[in-house]
Amino acid sequence: MDLSVWSEENVEYMFEEIKKKLRMATGGSIKASNVKQEVYEDLKDLYDMVISKDRFSISEIDAITSELGNIRKA
Repeated sequence: MDLSVWSEENVEYMFEEIKKKLRMATGGSIKASNVKQEVYEDLKDLYDMVISKDRFSISEIDAITSELGNIRKA
């Protein structure tokens, strides 16, 4: 899978992996169709950061979920 290129499949994959890593119980409001190509690089950067870490503080989780919301709304 080439995550450097926007596709709904890539967006779905990254959202699912972020949710797993953060142990997010919900996330149904996050859909690939909500993510425009213009913010794909932001999502990819967020994904790379989340995947690279083993642990997250509460404030980091808050910041990540806030950024996911911003990406979804963009």
